[in-house]
Amino acid sequence: MTKKLSIIDKDIDTILVLDFGSQYTQLIARRIRELGVYSEILPWDISSERLKCIKPKGVILSGGPESVTKTNTPRISNEIFALSVPILGICYGMQTLAEQNDGKVTTSSKKEFGYANFTIEHGSPLFDGINATNIEVWMSHGDKVSSLPNNFKLTGSTKSAQIASMEHIDLPYYALQFHPEVSHTKFGKEILDNFVSLICKCKKDWNIGDLIKQRVHEIK
Repeated sequence: MTKKLSIIDKDIDTILVLDFGSQYTQLIARRIRELGVYSEILPWDISSERLKCIKPKGVILSGGPESVTKTNTPRISNEIFALSVPILGICYGMQTLAEQNDGKVTTSSKKEFGYANFTIEHGSPLFDGINATNIEVWMSHGDKVSSLPNNFKLTGSTKSAQIASMEHIDLPYYALQFHPEVSHTKFGKEILDNFVSLICKCKKDWNIGDLIKQRVHEIK
């Protein structure tokens, strides 16, 4: 094995997927691994000790069934921001990223579940290499970002969500209201690849065979 995948001493580029309860969380991790990059799913309230052990190259915030318009719902730990690594918020992940940076999230008058036409409004590393202005994407949400957070800019919109994607003007923070991990979203694989490869600069040197060999070695 060229890289260690030990449970206690991992030495491989890793994307951490923080789970906020989405039905698609496992799919996010799978898509990242299909790109040849190791990914690990952990709860949104991960301990600082576990976080330091993982040393992620980037963090993806999953969707979830909760609403950031209510109190006592999941939020991103300040320790995630302190990592100084790229962050990609998806659906609920986008909403809590916005709310925690003084943006505004409101409950939509009509929940959206299904296809939507997404328009790329401004260039973004997330959309690098995508030769299209309009993309068919998959939406599944009841809330939406209605006001951009501080120092964020709009990068894409849909008819029902005027802020359907955004990014920080200085920091590597990105967010999508739609789900790039599902097959229904056109160019979803390319968007995730841009995040892990172009933005997080992860090496594509992971495969399931290495993980199996490492686990067998640890058991022995």
